[in-house]
Amino acid sequence: MKYRHEWKHEISYADLLILRQRLSAVAKTDSHTMDGKYKIRSLYFDDAKDRVLREKIDGVNIREKFRIRYYNDDTTFIRLEKKSKVNGLCLKRSAKLTRKQAQMIVSGSFGWMIKSGIPLIEELYTKMMSQGLRPKTIVDYIREPFVFAPGNVRVTLDSDIRTGLHCTDFLNQSKATIPVRDSPIILEVKWDEFLPDIIRDTVQLDGCRAGAFSKYAACRIYG
Repeated sequence: MKYRHEWKHEISYADLLILRQRLSAVAKTDSHTMDGKYKIRSLYFDDAKDRVLREKIDGVNIREKFRIRYYNDDTTFIRLEKKSKVNGLCLKRSAKLTRKQAQMIVSGSFGWMIKSGIPLIEELYTKMMSQGLRPKTIVDYIREPFVFAPGNVRVTLDSDIRTGLHCTDFLNQSKATIPVRDSPIILEVKWDEFLPDIIRDTVQLDGCRAGAFSKYAACRIYG
């Protein structure tokens, strides 16, 4: 595993239309999409003092977060993910969860995790016990992903960010989520050792500056 570079930009709907057209001409659409998009539902973890949220807001240089995620309402493929950030570089590790395992975590049944034999699940269990990490909030959004092989580049356009408020029952798709007020569309660009000029030029927009937008933080405004 290696750390990757990451840019995030807040963009407008007009920017999205421009970038969608540009990227379609130079990059490939991710093969896992449906009509070029997919829906992401994530469940983020934090402690009683909101340490993960505060570290993000304060711009702590070395930090990590855990989440459980599935796509397009398909709960047959669920991933536990840990995302680490060091000096602006990102590393993501993941492990597969069954629906039953995910539901046990949501329901507060943790004992099986330490015996799972899967290092990432065991790490989450250890930090749930030692740091008090618990499921905190649901985050939904729509993603349009593009890939470019040189540099292992991935460009995504994320929109319609929604929050589950205080609900953590993220396998229950009948639970309503609400739009995050004034949430922008997020352009993310990720790459390994180098970012090809053709992608760098493609994503350039007038007045657009790299930022540190967090979907989790935006959704936590509501509790």
